[in-house]
Amino acid sequence: MAILDLIFGNENNKKLKPYYENLKKVNALADQIKTLSDEELKAKTVQFKEQLKTGKTLDEILPEAFAVAREAADRTLKERPYDVQIIGGMVIHKNNIAEMRTGEGKTLVATLPVYLNALTEKGVHVVTVNDYLARRDAVWMGQIYSFLGLSVGIINQDGSYLYDPDHTEKDKERDDAGSYHIIHEFLRPVTRKEAYAADITYGTNSEFGFDYLRDNIEYEVANLRQRTPYFAIIDEIDSILIDEARTPLIISAPSTEAENLYVVFAGIAEKLEKENDYTIDEKFKTIRLTDAGITKAEKILGIENLYTEKGIKYVHHLETAVRAKALYNADKEYVVKDGQIVIVDEFTGRMQPSRRWSGGLHQAVEAKEGLNVQQESRTYASVSYQNYFKMYERLAGMTGTAETSSEEFYKVYRLDTIVIPTNKNIQRLDQHDLIFQTERGKFQAITKKIKELNQKGQPVLIGTVSIEKNELLSEFLKKENIEHGILNAKNHEQEAEIIARAGKKGMVTIATNMAGRGVDIKLGGVPFDAEKFEEVKNAGGLYVLGTERHEARRIDNQLRGRSGRQGDPGETQFFVSLEDSLMRIFATDTIKNMMGRFGIPEDEPIQNSLISKSIESAQNKIEGFNFDSRKHLLEYDNVLNTQRVSIYGRRRKILEGHRESLDEELQEIIVTGGDKIKTVIDEKISSTGEVEFYEVLRRMLLQTIDNFWVDHLETMDYIRSSVNLRAYGQRDPLVEYKKEGLILFRNLEAAIAQQIIAILPNVGQGAFVKEEEKLKEVVKNAKLITNNGEVKNNSVETGENKIGRNEKVALIKDGQEIEVKNKKVDQYLAEGWKMKK
Repeated sequence: MAILDLIFGNENNKKLKPYYENLKKVNALADQIKTLSDEELKAKTVQFKEQLKTGKTLDEILPEAFAVAREAADRTLKERPYDVQIIGGMVIHKNNIAEMRTGEGKTLVATLPVYLNALTEKGVHVVTVNDYLARRDAVWMGQIYSFLGLSVGIINQDGSYLYDPDHTEKDKERDDAGSYHIIHEFLRPVTRKEAYAADITYGTNSEFGFDYLRDNIEYEVANLRQRTPYFAIIDEIDSILIDEARTPLIISAPSTEAENLYVVFAGIAEKLEKENDYTIDEKFKTIRLTDAGITKAEKILGIENLYTEKGIKYVHHLETAVRAKALYNADKEYVVKDGQIVIVDEFTGRMQPSRRWSGGLHQAVEAKEGLNVQQESRTYASVSYQNYFKMYERLAGMTGTAETSSEEFYKVYRLDTIVIPTNKNIQRLDQHDLIFQTERGKFQAITKKIKELNQKGQPVLIGTVSIEKNELLSEFLKKENIEHGILNAKNHEQEAEIIARAGKKGMVTIATNMAGRGVDIKLGGVPFDAEKFEEVKNAGGLYVLGTERHEARRIDNQLRGRSGRQGDPGETQFFVSLEDSLMRIFATDTIKNMMGRFGIPEDEPIQNSLISKSIESAQNKIEGFNFDSRKHLLEYDNVLNTQRVSIYGRRRKILEGHRESLDEELQEIIVTGGDKIKTVIDEKISSTGEVEFYEVLRRMLLQTIDNFWVDHLETMDYIRSSVNLRAYGQRDPLVEYKKEGLILFRNLEAAIAQQIIAILPNVGQGAFVKEEEKLKEVVKNAKLITNNGEVKNNSVETGENKIGRNEKVALIKDGQEIEVKNKKVDQYLAEGWKMKK
């Protein structure tokens, strides 16, 4: 086999070597499997499951299971996985990341390990970057799984489904090739629980994460959605576990204590001057207030010392307002649309109308733009993608660009990256960067190049880093009457269709970063036409033109990877100017002065090895900075994650209502209260009945835990903001955060017990039901937040609600009746007041 010739000793090929031995076993079974009838092939699934139950391991049945899945793909899709795809499937099965070039068929590759691991009946999750891909891949690959007797679920933001080959919706669209139109056919709506109960479930990273959080604020076992996380295969794993690693998933509800200081501080920020009042670190994307800036803010507010008089809250508002002014720009980080701030995804350039930044940043930007400032929210549950996916027993992934981040994948997730050889030799030409003195000169040269390529019919895909640059280039092309398609955050609804057409003869497409991931660009367009394919091939294939180097080499490689799929011809080149942000921040003065001395016209490029090395060095530096930043955030999140796992574990035991768990909780309460509370408990059991007592105890415990946990999250957030100031006192902020976090968590556990002790004596016979009604209050309008706050307008699917900490409670003592806020009830109960029945 020619593939074996590739193994000659480099580190990656050493990793691949064992997989080729297994490949021989899979191929040796091919003829035998091919002779099986459809019914005999389907019966293999039942046989495999029985073998696993009698002690065989997944590795032992892998060769035959892969051979069966390969044959099923051939019979259903008319696509037979190549040997390199079999290798890729085995790499994924062994908990690694398979790096496979664009067009090598990763979607099909995943079916092999998915099928094998689904035989355990523990559930396999296939994680995609958007709802469209979850539907498309489940319907496309569902043909294989369904043929082999496995069920497939789909989790989308707006619903959940099961793949059903007999279910059709004629009013939904689907094109002949099934290549890019949104697919709803064969998707039968079901509950989320049913979708998760399937052997295989496709969905997005955010929906899997949100459902985990939803389950951990539930009050009925019947409403739980997910099973214990077993195996997740993440498509575009670099996008999800690196680009979005800093993204917290948050379930929140409007705060009843929101104080609108945003307009005030936006006005103050507007009066502060860069350099004099604050500085910007463009490398780290942070701001720092100077002493002069703080003094100016204090004068405007009419106070002497911002830090002592108003505390961390006002400092937080001031810093957030300055961040909004200095670091968040219209038509780059966000757009203003219909009176709303709409976030632009920094990696794909797509608009995210459902997102909101958290920590008050979104409100600060609203105030800066003179829009209505929306109400603040309180966090009820949160988790980072990093810590969510680490909960899976097994984790793996695939992408076209992982190798440059292999160190981070291994250090953070213990995932090894293995590069899979291409099925056909790569014919694409990757040209050296062209460097220009000015941005204007660069765009003039780009326009000239596009016109030249367009005249000979060669399709061109142009990658830009922002909406602003996208539209600027569009204006240059319009002046030259060059017809082109635009794909940016303002029209992302058609992105899959636009990307799919980008390979047509003479097509010019401008795309923000790498929108449309997961959709192949086929020469000649879709559906496939041999004559059109040959025309474009003879013209040189797809020409990919990058208008600027990205901070991460992976993003550049993603753009390059759109050309030259499956041995097709193609060419790529980046046009760079010394005014690009990457070069402006990182290029040395020597390089900046060089072009000026040469006297080169602004639209004439040079190719210089020193500048090329400078670009690569800059990207390496930024990747290092970003890695350190993600690592730093993870260290802090790990502190809270330890507490989260403890609280959620305790909560789940209580929720499931096992008598032993509730007795353990009672024992803790008795230890905290001494003999007196034991007597009260015995009396309540006697007067209300054991079953009713334990049921209401369960609900009271859940509500109490939730109320205190919400307060704890808020306090931890403030602590995290304030500990950074301790660095000035030569103390490590992380160590300080851990110390304070531990103290707060111990106090939390003690407070939960004290709350139950305070409530129990004041509840009489039959009053448990009334007390239960009081505990059904918040989360009615809860919203979901991600990417520093993605708000989704659907309410949290909980059967119960929570009592707001500011809700007033009626108390009575010696005939006197008062109303106090819920958070002060404990204090009054301790003084002899009782809840009014």
